[in-house]
Amino acid sequence: MDVEAELSRVIINETSDQQIVVLKERNGKRSFPIVIGINEVFAIDRRLKGIKLPRPMTHDLVDNIIKGLGAKIEKIVINDLRNHTFYAKIFLILDGKNVEIDSRPSDALALAVATSTAIYVAEHVFELASQ
Repeated sequence: MDVEAELSRVIINETSDQQIVVLKERNGKRSFPIVIGINEVFAIDRRLKGIKLPRPMTHDLVDNIIKGLGAKIEKIVINDLRNHTFYAKIFLILDGKNVEIDSRPSDALALAVATSTAIYVAEHVFELASQ
């Protein structure tokens, strides 16, 4: 079962390669951090602040490709946690079919923020990560 979540915090440390986003259960109290790269955290932060860039960034490009192919992003899901590594999937609808795309969580989250797409976390991931 997937649980709806939201980004509750974005922690940027410009002196480190490792940045942190915190996902929180939308209708609950559980939360957990995910370490992501600096490019992804800046992409997420810019979108959250409504900053528009003159040219498309990578996540804008991916969104443009998806739309150009006639697909729609349904949701993103942080679907697994193994050996301290999170995994994610981007769920698309294309010609009435469901398509799952493997993704790094940071890219999936940046795309979700860029497109106002719903974020979900698998129940077992919440259980493992919020201990």
